[in-house]
Amino acid sequence: MPEIQVLPKDIAELIAAGEVIERPASVLKELTENAIDSGATRITAELKRGGVLFLRVTDDGCGIAPEQVKTAFLRHATSKIRAKEDLESIFTLGFRGEALASICAVSKTEVLTRQKDAELGTHYVIEGGEEAVFEQSGCPEGTTVIVRDLFYNVPVRAGFLKKDTAEGNAAAAIFQKIAISHPEISFRLIRENRTEFVTPGDGKLFSAIHAIYGKDFTRDLLPVQYAEAAQNGISVTGYIMKPLYARPNRSHQLFFVNGRSVRSFTLINAIEEAYQTLIMTGKYPVCVLCVQIPPRIVDVNMHPTKAEVRFSDEKRVYNAVYFAVLSALRQHHLVYEFQMPQQEITPEHILPEKPQRDWFAPVAGTDSNTPAAPLFAKPQEMPQQPASPAMPAQTAPASVQTVPAPSFSYRAAVNPAPFAAEPSAPAVPQMPVPAPPASDVPPPVSVRDVLPPPPQSELLSAFPELMRQPAAPPPSAPLPDEPSARNDAISEIQRAEIKVLGELFDNYVLAEAGDQFVMIDKHAAHERILFERFRRRECRDRQALLSPVKVLLTEDELTALEEHTELLGNCGFTFEFDEKPIAKLTGVPLSCADLDLDALAAELAEGCRLDRAEPDRHLLDDKFHDLACKAAIRAGTHNTREELQVLAEEVWEREEIRHCPHGRPVMFLLSKYYIERQFKRIQD
Repeated sequence: MPEIQVLPKDIAELIAAGEVIERPASVLKELTENAIDSGATRITAELKRGGVLFLRVTDDGCGIAPEQVKTAFLRHATSKIRAKEDLESIFTLGFRGEALASICAVSKTEVLTRQKDAELGTHYVIEGGEEAVFEQSGCPEGTTVIVRDLFYNVPVRAGFLKKDTAEGNAAAAIFQKIAISHPEISFRLIRENRTEFVTPGDGKLFSAIHAIYGKDFTRDLLPVQYAEAAQNGISVTGYIMKPLYARPNRSHQLFFVNGRSVRSFTLINAIEEAYQTLIMTGKYPVCVLCVQIPPRIVDVNMHPTKAEVRFSDEKRVYNAVYFAVLSALRQHHLVYEFQMPQQEITPEHILPEKPQRDWFAPVAGTDSNTPAAPLFAKPQEMPQQPASPAMPAQTAPASVQTVPAPSFSYRAAVNPAPFAAEPSAPAVPQMPVPAPPASDVPPPVSVRDVLPPPPQSELLSAFPELMRQPAAPPPSAPLPDEPSARNDAISEIQRAEIKVLGELFDNYVLAEAGDQFVMIDKHAAHERILFERFRRRECRDRQALLSPVKVLLTEDELTALEEHTELLGNCGFTFEFDEKPIAKLTGVPLSCADLDLDALAAELAEGCRLDRAEPDRHLLDDKFHDLACKAAIRAGTHNTREELQVLAEEVWEREEIRHCPHGRPVMFLLSKYYIERQFKRIQD
């Protein structure tokens, strides 16, 4: 058996560092969290070559005392906890004391730090875990940590790093999340000597999101505000995005638990469940949610990088996030504006294109279909007109104008020797042009006749009442970008009555409401209306079948259908079970009367069986999705103005009818402001 021995210090530190420091993003995360814990108000991160060659984090925090600088780089040295009871009430981002020791073990690390009341600071350099420089130095208040040549002494780990751009993007993503989680701190990111973003540090989450992701991202955010009734309970704040702008992946789902960016399937499942029937399949909601939880019910010590957390009461956390998101979706208007593209006017749009020569067209005479043109064209002779007997051609009176004969020239031949000389063209006689008679000469024109008439304002100056023009109404302004103000503006818009103007393509209802042009997808709207009736068990009309529809079911399906008889009855479906194992469908909602009732009964039985086996998944609602889609008004169906008015009013007044069950939008708005701007009635 091989001899068991204790590993040397340098090897043990390299192994331990591999658990915490995986790439430059890990270094940036640990250093930034230390800066936040130091009470900094401004933090700057600078990266070169993705952070592998150079990474610097500067803060204006409390700094480190000179006698504690060396201790800070020892493993398990921390100022965050003192006893094991402190693990139950951790409010800081770091607490293990492993970050600095792991960083200096695999890089060349330099520290400049000074406390606020100290005259001099401390300069400390440690390379590969070995001290190189320790001296006093002049430096600003706070701490600056510089990491160079990451993994220079671990070539195996360095070989697994990606390209500099990929590593820089990963580090920037980590820094963005930390900046959003602490809007009270101003963060600055510099990559390759170029500033990428700066957050204002005004304590507003919306300002931090706007500084990082821009105006287009924040325009369609909805605020979230939720808190449990109990004191020191769970609270959820932040923003979610309207369902129409869901993304194809979860990269923009940001969750922060007690100020720490985390990954949690509990939180992911809660928000995606709240978005059910609002987003399309394969899309994922966008959110920035900050969850404040009592430290005793959350464990942040289950992952080496503290990226994953575990809750002692997952159901409670799930419900808090679910109802917070659901409440935000119901309280705020899920109304969308037409996005008018701004086309950039370039000279190509104004100047006509120059004619382009077709270099592939056959030259005249080289194609069998193209006749060859003669090299020399003989000029055509102008016909001679006979002289008038009253006016000989040789003499021209004074009243006759003479027109000189046109001259013709030949193109000189390249080699004229083989060709005979062409005869000269005959002289063309002068053609007399008679002068106009005296009766056709216009009379003299007075200067008064060519002067412009006086302005109309002078003519109407004696009638001031005719000069008054009605004042043009001010154009309706576009909706604001701030979520709360935007929601208030939409609330004001929806106070107006909607009036149907017509129908487009037998599928889109065109209407107006105040200063808004409204377009409604009638199939999607009717589909959502029917689905809400099924889900709320509200049947407004039921039709009894003259001949019941019989369907053969399995024992499980028959049992489940009997258990759901009352529920289905509230939805408009009635069954009888006097011929088991055959179930008889005796009544359906009026909207489903034209469907395939045999298939409908079988699908309802299958949905009841699945719902009985897994009631938490609401699988019966999936059947109602399909049923509402089949029973809704079809595209291409012509409807009367009265029918469209009833549909438009129900859509306009009910907030839950904003998306079809498959996630497609139901209604769009186009303001009078944008219409007039397109017609150049309003100049930007």
